[in-house]
Amino acid sequence: MKVLLTGTGTSQGIPVINCDCNVCRSTNPKDQRLRTAAMLRSENTTIAIDAGPDFRQQMLRTNIHQVNAVLITHEHHDHIGGLDDLRPFYFARQAPLDIYGSRKALKAIKKKYYYAFEENPYPGAPQFNLHELHDKPFDIGDMKIIPVIAHHGRMEVWGFRTGKFAYMTDIKSISKTEKNKLFDLEALVINALHHKKHHSHLSLPEALELISELKPQRAYITHISHGMGKYEEITKMLPDNVFCGYDGLEITI
Repeated sequence: MKVLLTGTGTSQGIPVINCDCNVCRSTNPKDQRLRTAAMLRSENTTIAIDAGPDFRQQMLRTNIHQVNAVLITHEHHDHIGGLDDLRPFYFARQAPLDIYGSRKALKAIKKKYYYAFEENPYPGAPQFNLHELHDKPFDIGDMKIIPVIAHHGRMEVWGFRTGKFAYMTDIKSISKTEKNKLFDLEALVINALHHKKHHSHLSLPEALELISELKPQRAYITHISHGMGKYEEITKMLPDNVFCGYDGLEITI
């Protein structure tokens, strides 16, 4: 299986509008981050994790031609704001696209994209099959997905494990029960906003502490703000088995 990080930035992305800091002015492509998202790809199945407002741009620059389903971590705009851009995949397959999310996330999607759920939608509207996540594994194509529940401040946020890989973003806390789903990993993708404590995101020290506890073979940081610093600077701060994610990074499991 391959994992493609299509976006590794926060809700504002990098560069941030109207910011003149050295990170936002960096010419290194690894410092230019679209909103956080990823793609899981096996031989027969392609799954998007989140579809934020940069989804169209992410698909064009990665040249992906098929999406079988979308896993939604939570209902914030930077994670669902690009679902309408799934229309070309719907047109190609002529069948509704499967969207998996929590009850609250699906409610937000139905409200935001009301026109896709009308009794007689207009020609050209996307069509979605909504599937509510529960605390039990399920299959998408040839991938077995294990949901992992965490918290983004007080908001419930869902991560996903498949095989020896897990993806956790926008988390601040996670219970011991859910942590138990994250041991024995080859690779873990996890958020780290910046160096200081934050009310709803892991800081870099907190993320490194959790990585040390879970002991994956490799870990990759995502959902990075311009307050974290430049890619080259971040890389020097990390343990040997932890890497700074960047847009376009491909991980092989």
